[in-house]
Amino acid sequence: MHRTRLTVTRPDLPSRLQLAPGPWESLLDGLCARFPAVSRAQWLDRFARGRVLDARGTALKASQPWRVGQEIHYFREVLDEPEIPFSETVLYQDEHLLVADKPHFLPVTPAGRHLRETLLARLQSRTGNQGLVPLHRIDRGTAGLVLFSCNPGSRAAYQRLFAERRIDKGYEALAPALEELCFPLQRSSRLDRGEPFFRMAEVDGAANALSRISVLEKREAVWRYHLQPVSGRKHQLRVHMAALGAAIIGDDYYPQLQARAAEDYSRPLQLLARRLSFVDPLSGQLRQFESTRQLQL
Repeated sequence: MHRTRLTVTRPDLPSRLQLAPGPWESLLDGLCARFPAVSRAQWLDRFARGRVLDARGTALKASQPWRVGQEIHYFREVLDEPEIPFSETVLYQDEHLLVADKPHFLPVTPAGRHLRETLLARLQSRTGNQGLVPLHRIDRGTAGLVLFSCNPGSRAAYQRLFAERRIDKGYEALAPALEELCFPLQRSSRLDRGEPFFRMAEVDGAANALSRISVLEKREAVWRYHLQPVSGRKHQLRVHMAALGAAIIGDDYYPQLQARAAEDYSRPLQLLARRLSFVDPLSGQLRQFESTRQLQL
């Protein structure tokens, strides 16, 4: 099946879209179908202002034909973007790395209704470094540590740490007690895209996700868990905890999808990216970072 490839970049740079097969005659028709949340009037306005370009940077017209395989560039725009009333903290910064302590509800990178109210955009503005790139990501609902590359020249060395699983990541979560299980334990399963598309699900097949789980504190019906994702699949810890019968408190996705108003901040997901440790590929020194945030029992 042919799929449209979409790359979202930082807010001041255009996103890239490779046109996939479809029944549309014009760019306008195809973009309206591909992005139903953006009105036809908004796309016409973007074309009129030169905000839709070809790969060479030439402004395109709405009436131009939809050519399969063509790469176009367009600038994402969000009307009435909501302000997220929580602040990030920079725990460490040098010429190569920046370590941020992210609050709940703040996305790491632009997505959906969030363009400038993201950790990346805030840090770019704060530091003046438009070349900042996150080396990994955590969910919008998850709080805690996110590691950024500050320098393109050293970026690949740090990216390899994640690709080769040479970074130890420790999470904390608050979830219902699991009196019937013996800890520590491991949860291993195969995760694939579920329904709707933004959820993940355990499916049959060879395992591609492994989580180590232990108990840090027991308080009657709610326990504090230590979670270590050996692999790095989307929503891995959330899916595995729900599968064990202890969905993380505040989780709107697992085990069942629950509705929440866009700006309802009353029930944060009780999941925290607590620790990161690794041997620095440039200096050979052990690096250890810890979030200053706390989950509330």
